Amino acid sequence: MFYILEDDKPNFWRRLFVQVRLEQNKIILPYCEKMSEKMWQKLVKKTLKIIMKSNVRKIAISNNLKKKKEYMMRMQSEQIEIVYGRWLYLMLVPDILDCLIQKQNFEKQKIRISVLVNDCTENCLQMIKDLILQYQSINIVTNHRERFEKLEKQYLEQEGILLTVTNNKKKSLMRSDIIVNVDFPKELINQYYIKEDAFLVNLPANVEITKKRFQGICVQDYEITRKKQSVEYDKVLQENFSMKELYEAEFYRKQSYDMVRKQMKRDGVEVCKLYLKNGVLYTSSFLNQPPN
Repeated sequence: MFYILEDDKPNFWRRLFVQVRLEQNKIILPYCEKMSEKMWQKLVKKTLKIIMKSNVRKIAISNNLKKKKEYMMRMQSEQIEIVYGRWLYLMLVPDILDCLIQKQNFEKQKIRISVLVNDCTENCLQMIKDLILQYQSINIVTNHRERFEKLEKQYLEQEGILLTVTNNKKKSLMRSDIIVNVDFPKELINQYYIKEDAFLVNLPANVEITKKRFQGICVQDYEITRKKQSVEYDKVLQENFSMKELYEAEFYRKQSYDMVRKQMKRDGVEVCKLYLKNGVLYTSSFLNQPPN
């Protein structure tokens, strides 16, 4: 695992020769505000050279470097796993819903939830099963109804739980209080009629509702706190990377939903912030943090 970050005060020679340094598991790039496209190309080339020489194919990119389109576009085109915290996002859906319900004083048993998903992975399926056991009204909106017929039948016959699977663009989301968007892109989700004051939890990045009548809240991202540290992060990593990225980097993508959830419980992981389209929603976990 490599952490890629910038040295914002490189000396003259490092900047002139675009010297990329490797310090343990950190790849440090010479950086200044005004950099030409040619310099960015050199930085990418030298970064990839270090990565390809190793057996590592997972990286995290600093908060500041992620804002640099020239660098990110090239890195995203490579066969490298970049940690964003989006994989962990799915595992935290039950906690995020709890935060929203607590902040809005909703009655949990009366909440109507819809999950939007077309490509349902095993971890996504386990997350849906987790929600089914916690909420009385779960609605799955998908173009692949056949993938959920067995699940629908199972819960009705064994648990007496009515699980609705549908793809009606006019009616599917009109009564949903909270919508969990697993993988619908912006173009697809905006084809549906959505309850005007619904809460939308977007797992994909850069998805927003364009309908003018929609006055609900869109959760675009999150941050976590962690009470127990199995890995000690130095000051440089803590200052340049979000905790959700540092924590996600500890897992393998093939680890199961249940395994990750159990580990998060052992580590005391809690959602502390929800990033909205126009602000931040602070949870009780954030407000109860001890002062530094």
